[in-house]
Amino acid sequence: MARLSRAQTQERTRAKVLAAARDEFAARGFRDAKIDDIAERAELTRGAVYSNFPGKRALYFAVLADLAERAPRPSHPEPGLTTREALRAFARAWVARLPLATSDEHGPARLGVDLLHEVLADERTRRPFAQLMKLDAILLGLALERLAPPGTGRLVRVAETALTTLHGAGQMAAAAPGFVEPFDVVGACERLADLDLGDRWPPPHVTWVPAARPADEPWSPPSATDAIRGEPARLTGDGVVAVLGLHRLSAAEEAVRAAPPGAEVTAVLVTGDPGELAPLARLAVADLCGCLRPAFPRSAWPRLQVVYDESGALAAAAGVAAVSDGTEVAVRVESGRIVARADGLGAVHAAASAIVRSPWP
Repeated sequence: MARLSRAQTQERTRAKVLAAARDEFAARGFRDAKIDDIAERAELTRGAVYSNFPGKRALYFAVLADLAERAPRPSHPEPGLTTREALRAFARAWVARLPLATSDEHGPARLGVDLLHEVLADERTRRPFAQLMKLDAILLGLALERLAPPGTGRLVRVAETALTTLHGAGQMAAAAPGFVEPFDVVGACERLADLDLGDRWPPPHVTWVPAARPADEPWSPPSATDAIRGEPARLTGDGVVAVLGLHRLSAAEEAVRAAPPGAEVTAVLVTGDPGELAPLARLAVADLCGCLRPAFPRSAWPRLQVVYDESGALAAAAGVAAVSDGTEVAVRVESGRIVARADGLGAVHAAASAIVRSPWP
């Protein structure tokens, strides 16, 4: 048998820890689970667990993210759906995951009941989580807009309201089993598609948007995966690449709204705390995409790629040497070169809307 490389050994150890933690959390719940017991289940030392995960909460987020990303992927529906039909299908997929009154108190269906409590426990997780919910609403809203009749306008507020309803239903299903009637929740979300919430896209005020700086630099990004579609990200074409810390995720919408037609738009998610916050980001996006897939035809998926950059390699390719949760840097790419860049608050809009030397096709 061939000897495993160091990377393969690390990956195998990490997988064993995740599997053991999943079983421990399912059996005892998050609060009663112990790192020592997880290590025993995995037949590893306590130190081996901590060498892969900085703490129990980080491990909990990673277990939930792993489950969300490994969930079966249903096929896309056929084109021709209305926004109302898609929102109904999205809500149906969401409530299908809720724990039922008959579910085992510590069974797999209830693994995620402690998520919100752990998010609320620390400001370091609350603020990124709020921005991750903004990103989820942007993704859902953009998908709804692609199904809406011409002239409908922005639907991100409708998406925010739907997600608020669904997350609330999830909390009630956990706190008061049997109280939530899933069909009522689905019906309520479906009707949200008919609401006019006066949602308009206000462009950033010109007084605080920095000007994009002309550039002429090589663009050689490493390979990466688009978390939305689960396939290799398209990074070499003309477009906008926004490197966003987890406190600045709402800026991703500025790239989509301001980028020229046909331009690839990519949000590269970075964080100063990859051990704990990176799995939380993966969980939030994977949960949303698990419900987008059976509800929206592929042609209606949002015009946005999302890439996780835990190593910082993609950020470095964009000229960002160090990242934090407050990072906002954007570059415009044309013909394999960076032709404009901006950084700081408003950088994404500046780079996406900049007039550069080469015309867009």
